[in-house]
Amino acid sequence: MSDVIPLTSVGSAQEPFKESACKTHPQTMCPAFGALRVLTRLEGAQPTMITDTGCLYGLTFVTHFYAARKSIVAPTLGTAELSSGQIQEAANAAIAEAASERNVSVIPVISLCVAETAGLSEELLPREVDGKPVVLVRVPAYAIHSHPEAKDVAIAALMRRFMETETTAEPNTLVLLGEVFPADPVMIDGLLRKMGARVLVTIPGRHLDEIRIASRGAAVAALHPFYRDSLACMREHGVAVVGGAPIGADGSAAWIRAVGAALELDDATVEQVAAEEEQTARDFLARQSLKGATVLVSGYEGNEMLYARLLIEGGAHVPYVSTSIGQTLHTAADEAWLKARGTEAVVYRKSLEDDKKAMAHWNFDLVIGTTSTTAAAKELGIPSVYYTNILSVRPLFLTGGMIASISMVQELLERRPIYEKMQSFFEG
Repeated sequence: MSDVIPLTSVGSAQEPFKESACKTHPQTMCPAFGALRVLTRLEGAQPTMITDTGCLYGLTFVTHFYAARKSIVAPTLGTAELSSGQIQEAANAAIAEAASERNVSVIPVISLCVAETAGLSEELLPREVDGKPVVLVRVPAYAIHSHPEAKDVAIAALMRRFMETETTAEPNTLVLLGEVFPADPVMIDGLLRKMGARVLVTIPGRHLDEIRIASRGAAVAALHPFYRDSLACMREHGVAVVGGAPIGADGSAAWIRAVGAALELDDATVEQVAAEEEQTARDFLARQSLKGATVLVSGYEGNEMLYARLLIEGGAHVPYVSTSIGQTLHTAADEAWLKARGTEAVVYRKSLEDDKKAMAHWNFDLVIGTTSTTAAAKELGIPSVYYTNILSVRPLFLTGGMIASISMVQELLERRPIYEKMQSFFEG
């Protein structure tokens, strides 16, 4: 059993939840992983990582675990090499080696904590080798605190290098920004076409040309709230930005109207599509309800508040949401929506201690969280599932995403007797 002891409110009012004061070390995997996820999927890209051998081993392992079919070129940087002061020469040699690989069209150079503190200089790196562009992506963990935010850094680095500077926007086109379930862009495109618009491209993708194409979009919609640098790049190219995401009944209708305004579409058509989408979602919610369920949502993907919104619209009580990303202007709308509907704590730069403290503060019927959080929940006999592997394999947006997510949660809530039986077995 965990040492977490559930609180009781018998005889006295419960004190408000207070999150941990220390946010120096958010508990997330190395941010370089997020950059590698984006860069290893690019056709023609040969990632070159400048870091010590220990980090190289761990990141290579986890990158291949997540289906990267590409080697990572790196210099050998152990204690002797680092103390010799030859990190710049080692980095340049690794870049030259990457350029010699077959079918290489771009060389992303990922620099981590060791490279940054040992004195890697951007100015002394080649801008290209044999006509192959070299792009530096700086993701030291002391500066970039989560792997989703490192995805933003990687995409912004590619945008700054490859977006077209002189281009004409294609009317009624929307760029989608975010790693999403493959069906989501298809569903969004189908909805936009009802209004006379379309999805131009979804990034990050698998081709550099998609970055170039993005500069021709009339507007961009960041489907997750952590794409701060990438949105800044799009704004610099004169692309209008649509905030929020098409999540649930409320969020989808508001997002559709915002897209219509950004693309200057016909108001009557936009309103009709928004009203139809909202009504379809509410019809589903009337038939399927999570009412009476209290759910904890915790993760390190950066879209945790979006899932919490879905659950609340489905009738669940979600008093606590935690995420590894930081608080920005892009998170403000979702946070305000949640707090107006009963979420008492939205924790940024989360830690396991925060999540365990929440489990002692509220009685949850379901925990959707990180591996360590779900392990602690299972010790308490609470049904729990790993956020990333369970939710990322399902659509999220519009009515289709709502149906997939809420139906899954309903099924999970029915498993409480199984967890109680398992807890009883191990206690005995």
